[in-house]
Amino acid sequence: MTGEKLSRRNIFRKLAVFFMILGPGIITGSVDNDAGGITTYSLAGAQYGYGLIWTLIPSFIVLVIIQEMNARMGIVTGKGLADLIRENAGIKVTFFIFLGLLFSGIGNTTTEFAGVAGSMEVFGVSKYISVPIVAILVWILVVKGTYKIAERIFLIFSVSLLTYVVSAIMGKPDWKEIGTAIAHPRLDMNTKSMAMVIGLVGTTIAPWMQFYMQSSVIEKGLEMKNYNYTLADILVGCIITVVVAFFIMVACASTLYPNGIVINEAKDAALSLKPLAGNLASQVFAFGLFIASIFSATILPLATAFFVCEAFGFEAGIDKKWNEAREFYVLYTGILIISAVIILIPNAPLIPISLWSQVINGLLLPVVLVSMIILVNKKKIMGIHVNKPVTNIIGWSAVVILVGMSAALLILPLLRR
Repeated sequence: MTGEKLSRRNIFRKLAVFFMILGPGIITGSVDNDAGGITTYSLAGAQYGYGLIWTLIPSFIVLVIIQEMNARMGIVTGKGLADLIRENAGIKVTFFIFLGLLFSGIGNTTTEFAGVAGSMEVFGVSKYISVPIVAILVWILVVKGTYKIAERIFLIFSVSLLTYVVSAIMGKPDWKEIGTAIAHPRLDMNTKSMAMVIGLVGTTIAPWMQFYMQSSVIEKGLEMKNYNYTLADILVGCIITVVVAFFIMVACASTLYPNGIVINEAKDAALSLKPLAGNLASQVFAFGLFIASIFSATILPLATAFFVCEAFGFEAGIDKKWNEAREFYVLYTGILIISAVIILIPNAPLIPISLWSQVINGLLLPVVLVSMIILVNKKKIMGIHVNKPVTNIIGWSAVVILVGMSAALLILPLLRR
């Protein structure tokens, strides 16, 4: 066999392995662009134009570093992050962290069903029809399906999010102005703009992600020999996350911002695009919101059930039967039912629910990141696979910046009194 044929066969073999391993990184990254994320990116574009697009670059770098740490910890230890926190921090610390994550998970899932309701209302479908149907389909997929089937459907959902590229291009953005905004980043030192930046970072790097990523790596049975392929999967997932976020911001910045249109949620952005960029752009935006909301309404309660059960020693996993992981499935089902019912209550306070779930996320993120960085640097846990100095510098810097910005958000209003 010639060297050229051997080389070609080797490339195909590597591609085959990559597509077998493909999943955890892309799925975890794509779920970032959920209804809450789309709302945050839409608000940033509508309120600040192209001015905050630069925040996606540092967010991407930190996202890659954190996801890589998660995957490496899962592969080396064979344990979820929740397990490791319980074993090393004790049951009391674990209880308070996971109580916060449970409330956050319910709030975030409620936001996803709000996204389902809002997107379908753009197409004239009542929430009393769309929400129950989606909730039932999501439940069947997780409880009656297998990890392999669920993962394939999730990957299709991930690709579908690229519809936002179409919506943005139809808004006829000013690419030169976008380039200038990225090359010369600026941030106004006021409470409103800093809160938006924290929201953008927080929606890109959420606490639940760390637990889901590690659990999905274990569920897939990956080993250190697969590390390079796993890293490629993470990179692709993070790129998709940032690309989708970029085009959502561009779509709103090029249409809503110049016209001074104020929005409160992602559905408003879809409706506002109609007279500015055409009916197709509006429908494509709404379709993207619908897909993202279903996707995240599946993953978020799944992630919550995963890490709560892991933290307290219960069996967890999609491939397990109901009687093998009863607590896992009961918790998953309970979160779905509570979240769907809240959306169906007339005049439910959806904006406060979404706001408080994001506040809890923001408070928990530094705690989770600190716990994770400490664990991944322990040789008795990771052996030779502890963090390299560069990874630690980026990880700790992210924690310090997040805590510093959150503190500034509290202090700035006091200084102006």
